[in-house]
Amino acid sequence: MFTISQLRQQKADAIARAKAINALGTETTPLTDEQKKDIDVSLALSASLDGDIARAQALLDAERTAPAVTATVVKNNEEDRPWASLAEQMVAIRTGVNNPRAMDVRLLAAAQGGSEAIDADGGFLIAPEFSAEIIRRTFAAGVVAGDCRQMPMASNRLVMNGANDASRADGARNGGLQSFWTHEANLYTKSKPTFRQIALQVDKLTVLTYATDEQLDDSGAWQAYVDDVVPDELGFKTDDAIFNGPGVGGGPLGINNSASILAIAKESAQAAATIVAKNIQKMYARMPAYLRAGAKWYVNQDIEDQLWDLTRGSGTAVELLYTPPGLRGNMTSYGVIMGCPVIPIEQAQTLGTQGDITFANFNQYILGRKGGLKQDTSIHVAFLTGEQAFRWQLRVAGESLWDKPVTPKNGTNLQSPFIQLATR
Repeated sequence: MFTISQLRQQKADAIARAKAINALGTETTPLTDEQKKDIDVSLALSASLDGDIARAQALLDAERTAPAVTATVVKNNEEDRPWASLAEQMVAIRTGVNNPRAMDVRLLAAAQGGSEAIDADGGFLIAPEFSAEIIRRTFAAGVVAGDCRQMPMASNRLVMNGANDASRADGARNGGLQSFWTHEANLYTKSKPTFRQIALQVDKLTVLTYATDEQLDDSGAWQAYVDDVVPDELGFKTDDAIFNGPGVGGGPLGINNSASILAIAKESAQAAATIVAKNIQKMYARMPAYLRAGAKWYVNQDIEDQLWDLTRGSGTAVELLYTPPGLRGNMTSYGVIMGCPVIPIEQAQTLGTQGDITFANFNQYILGRKGGLKQDTSIHVAFLTGEQAFRWQLRVAGESLWDKPVTPKNGTNLQSPFIQLATR
C-alpha cells in the first residue's frame, strides 16, 4: 500500500511527464499523435491518483480522531505519515508547544537540538515534502531561473573546467582542440586544448517571517500566504541575481556584471530612450546561430510600446519586426521578435539604460543549487508577542558559462549569448 507521500509523488511525476512532452511541441513542429496520447495517459493517471490520495487521507483522519485507549500517546506508525499541508504542521507545532502532553508524535522526529520531547531548543524542521513543493513554485514564479542550465551541488563550492574559447577560428575553437582530415597511412596531427576554471560558490537566500497565534488559528489563510508569497519572493530575488547579482557574498554573478555581456552601440543621431529597428537587427546578428533557437528577448515593460512601431523596408514592402500576443497568428502569451519570445521582466533596467532590452540564451548560464529548501521554525524569537518565527533558506550560485564574447571563424564581429543595447 502506497503512503500519501508516495501517491503525491506519483501524481507530481505524472504531471511533470505530461508537461515535458507538451514542451516539445512548437509552431513549426507540432506534437505527434503518439506524444498527445502519452500526455493523455499521464493526465489520466494524475486524475486517478486524486481518488487514491483522498481515500488514504480520509483513513488517516479517521484514525487520528478515534478515541485514545489510554492517556499515553500511541504511535501507530504516525511518525511515518505525511502532513496534509504546511498549515496542518504549523498548527501542530503551536499545539505541541502550548501543551506538550498533546504533542503530535510526527513532530518528535523533526525536533531540533538535543531533546526530542521538550521544546527547550525552540524549533522543529518543516517537513521535506513542503520544501520540494516551494522550490518547484519558486522556479515557476521566477521567469528567468527556469531558463538557466541547472546544476545540483553536493558541496558549497563547485569548480568546473571551461575551454579557453575566445575565438571560433581553427586552433582557438574549443580551447584549441582541433580535428584534421587525414589520408590513409598519413600521420595523425595532435592538438592540446587549454582550460579555465569556473567556480560556483553558494550563498543563502533567506525569507524570515512571523505568524501570530491568530494567523495559525486561521490555518487556511496562513497556508495561502506561504504558498504565494514565499515562492514569489525567492523566485523574484533569484531572477534579480541572475541579471544583477554581484557574485560571491551577494548571490549569483549576474550577466550585467559579467565579462560575457556584449553591448551594441546605439545608432548615430538616435534619440535618447528609444528603440529602433537597426538596434534589434544588430543584436540578433550577434547571437551565435546555433543558440538562436533557445534565445529570448528580456525587456523592461516600459519599452513594449516602442516595439509595436519597429519596421524594416518601405512602401508596400514594409515588414513588422514585432508580433504582439494574440495577433497575426501569435497565439502565445508573449510578443515575438524574429521568432524569439519577448519576455517583460521587472529585473530589466529602466528605458534608455543598458539592460532595458537583453537578447539572451540562458542555457549558457549555469545555476547551481545545493540541497533543497531548508525550512525551520522557532517559538522563542517573538515569544512575548505571541508569534512564531518561520524561516526558509535556499542555497544557490550562478554565473555565465562564457568568460567573454568570442570572434567567429570568419568575420570580426564579436558574438555572445548575452547581448544588450548600450545606453542611449
